[in-house]
Amino acid sequence: MSQLPTNDRDSQHETSQTNLQETQHILSLAIDSFISAWSIAEETGPPIVADFLPKDELARQEVLVELIKIDLEQRWNEFELPKRLSEYFEEFPELCQKQVPIELVYEEYFCRQRAETSVTIEEYFREFPELENELRRFVQHSPDATVLQSGDVVESFRDLRVGETVDDFDLLIRLGEGAFATVFLARQNSMQRLVAVKVSANKGTEPQTLAQLDHDYIVRVYDQRVIKSPPVRLLYMQYLPGGTLESLIKKVRSTPANRRSGQLLIDILDESLESKGETTPPDSLLRKEITRMDWAQTVCWIGIRLAKALGYASSRGVLHRDLKPANVLMTSDGTPKLADFNISFSRQVEGASPAEYFGGSLAYMSPEQLKACTGSGDVRAEDLDVRSDLFSLGVVLWELLVGERPFADPRRLQLNSSTLEDMIASRQNGVRREKLVEASKSAPPGLLRILQKSLDSDRELRWQTAQEMIDRLEQCFDPRARELIDPEPGQWQKIALRWETPIILALNLIPNAFSAVGNLLYNQREIFAEIAPEQSFETILAVINGIAFPVGISFVVLMAARIRRAIVKPDVARQTSNARRNSLLIGHRCALVCLLLWVIAGFAYPVAIRLTGTVVPWDAYLHILGSLVIFGLIATAYPFFLVTWFSLEVLYPSLLRLGVGGGQDRQDLLLLRDHLQRYLVMAASIPMLAVSAVTIVSVDLLWVAQLLCFGGLAAFAAAFWFYRRIEGDLEVFLRLSRRD
Repeated sequence: MSQLPTNDRDSQHETSQTNLQETQHILSLAIDSFISAWSIAEETGPPIVADFLPKDELARQEVLVELIKIDLEQRWNEFELPKRLSEYFEEFPELCQKQVPIELVYEEYFCRQRAETSVTIEEYFREFPELENELRRFVQHSPDATVLQSGDVVESFRDLRVGETVDDFDLLIRLGEGAFATVFLARQNSMQRLVAVKVSANKGTEPQTLAQLDHDYIVRVYDQRVIKSPPVRLLYMQYLPGGTLESLIKKVRSTPANRRSGQLLIDILDESLESKGETTPPDSLLRKEITRMDWAQTVCWIGIRLAKALGYASSRGVLHRDLKPANVLMTSDGTPKLADFNISFSRQVEGASPAEYFGGSLAYMSPEQLKACTGSGDVRAEDLDVRSDLFSLGVVLWELLVGERPFADPRRLQLNSSTLEDMIASRQNGVRREKLVEASKSAPPGLLRILQKSLDSDRELRWQTAQEMIDRLEQCFDPRARELIDPEPGQWQKIALRWETPIILALNLIPNAFSAVGNLLYNQREIFAEIAPEQSFETILAVINGIAFPVGISFVVLMAARIRRAIVKPDVARQTSNARRNSLLIGHRCALVCLLLWVIAGFAYPVAIRLTGTVVPWDAYLHILGSLVIFGLIATAYPFFLVTWFSLEVLYPSLLRLGVGGGQDRQDLLLLRDHLQRYLVMAASIPMLAVSAVTIVSVDLLWVAQLLCFGGLAAFAAAFWFYRRIEGDLEVFLRLSRRD
């Protein structure tokens, strides 16, 4: 017999492998779409199998069999809408053209047996005599359970039922079923513990992928066992009794927005625990903390943890690619954990390729993942990265926040190219305005902006890393931080940002103007009236102030302009980082400029008078210098509080919206906190210092002492109010600058 050349054999093998991968891909999408349609069957009615069949004839038969198995399960055991195989045979004659698929007969038998205990296998022996021998091999009778050990024959993971024993595991409750696996709550007899057992075909590298992942927010996998004939894999992992995020989202849909809070999450947890016979954890501090959260905080709290899980997996070369509410499990105290990396892909597992594990849930896919599904060649599975997972996370969090998904996808997701193209177009057009308006009624704008960025159709405009998204969610989680960084439309911060430079200038000039007028009146009456003509004094005053004020204004405008430039045109990351530092220290720098100019003026006044030919006694020199220093301290302390308060409420938050600060920001925040303490001491000391100085100079200046005393106390009270406000804002930003 002649043999094909090696190149031809390799080519045929590659073609066969490609066809197999395409069939698996089509099968995955069809099953996922069909299960999604059944999830809303109470609203839309049961889905029609024919609507979900692919046009590809090679894959049609395999997809048809799998969809009918799911349809039987849903109709008989979930919705009480029974349908017999004979009805499917009439609808799809191709099922009977050769031999009736035995897996369909087997599926109907077990579905009917769970719904009607009187059903016996003998009925199927009589109805399908040609399949009797094969059916007998499938079914083994036992008083208690069907025990499967290595060597026993099992058609697929779908054939396992509650009550059976598989290897070391007693199957107690069916927790869920997907396209390629069934998950059971099981008792591991050797360890006497409850575990979640995922039963699937023995293929792929999921265990090797999951072995790389050890994280607080990823479900921990213990080990795997394989039944060799036929190959069935048992992957057993941490059992989480709190249910899934899917059950929480269902509750969100039926709960008015004004009644949603962290308590809603606790209620769902308790319902899940009760249904499984579990007890709520006593004295759980985390549960108490969750009950105090508003709904936006709850969504941020969950989102932060899931983003950390994705970031951790990404750092180890693992992509999830099937993030959806059903794949987020919760512990009894509400901690979310990412599960089901069944179609995840690890670049670090030898022999793994993205195409082998490509798939996902259509409604949660990024546009590039949907494009890869079309097979058009524009985007390949290998091109996906963590930004695609972050897009899916954005869809999940949006749905959790408002109770519906951000994109108006078809109610029934059918497996055809036009549906995928429509979904791609929907995501490229962005979240529709009416959905944004509706969401904004119950969600803070800052959180919506975070989610919108993660849902951008252009990957380059999304969060580029999980940490970027985590940083913004952490900002939004803190109510005060949310108020500072993302104020509501129409808030004064939004308006003030447009007039940043004039406001900073005014906050410096007003205290300095008050000090200048006070110093002028005091010096003119108590000092210069005795040693210099009035005309000379006015000339000196005009010259010195004519120099000092423009110089001070120039410095302030320059400092404000540098910050303004970074806010308006944040082109360079370093420029933004420097602007954040400048915004934190601008109050202190303005104060130093003011103090320096006042001290210089203290020396300039006597020198200028001396240049006019007037003799100035030494005690008058000291008197002039002392008065300028005291009034200069007044003109120094209060601009610091005013400008720093404005910066922390307007400038620094606006810069944080452009990028979160790191360790340098934390150092600058701590430095500012030290400055704050010193300026408070200065503000408290000024009245006492002024009164003491006036008393020493002359007991006749009682009116000045009284004015400085009462005026200083009032000014200190105002400074203390700003001190407390600044202190609170600093605590907020210091919390945000921390890293877990």
